[in-house]
Formats: sequence, C-alpha cells, structure tokens
Amino acid sequence: MRIAVGIYLLVHGLCHLVGFLVPWKIITSKEEPYKTTLLAGAFDVGHVGIRVVGILWLLTALAIMAAGIGAFASWAGWRNTALALALASLVLCVLGLPGAKIGIPANLLLLAYLVAVRLGWLSQ
Repeated sequence: MRIAVGIYLLVHGLCHLVGFLVPWKIITSKEEPYKTTLLAGAFDVGHVGIRVVGILWLLTALAIMAAGIGAFASWAGWRNTALALALASLVLCVLGLPGAKIGIPANLLLLAYLVAVRLGWLSQ
C-alpha cells in the first residue's frame, strides 16, 4: 500500500504544477484559463497576487512529490508530512475553485487513508 500511495503522491504533486504554470503563463489551457481571482471569482488578487498563489502551488507540488519519494524510501515521517500537505492542498483547491475542483476529492481520499492508518483502522 505504501508504494501505491507513493505513486498517488507523485501524480498528485505533478497535477499541482498546473496551479503554478498557468498563473505564471508558462502554459495555456482551455480547461484552466489564466485568471487573477480566487474562490470562484470572489476575490481578485491581481497579477502579482495570483503569481504568489502560483508559487504556493509549486511549493506544495514539490513537497507532495518529496513525501511520495519518502513513502518509497520508507522514511518514518512521510505519513505525517503527507497529512499536512493534503490539508494545504485542500485549501489551495478550495481557493482555486472551480478549476481545482478535482483536487478536493483527491485530497479527501488521501486524508481518509492517512487518518485511517493513524487511527489504526488500516495496517501500515
């Protein structure tokens, strides 16, 4: 299961890169157009603000992928790190609605697994 979750974390981290690449105008996407707003258009943070949010997406992407590598390497702290990062990712996904809506169930699934392991409901 650890290997499967490690793969999940790597893919999840790669998906986060869109949240960096689009605000920095490195890529364009019909599915995720450039915008300067958060929370489904409720707050306009401007061009600089959305780039700052893009940096948060990048840092989270790299950290999630590092946690995935930690899972492969059986690093003792990878689950706690992944738990914190899944919560951070969930916040970013809510801020990025509606474009990041797919990330909400992806994070909830990861959180459910990590909490179930922590509570002893699943074996490690």
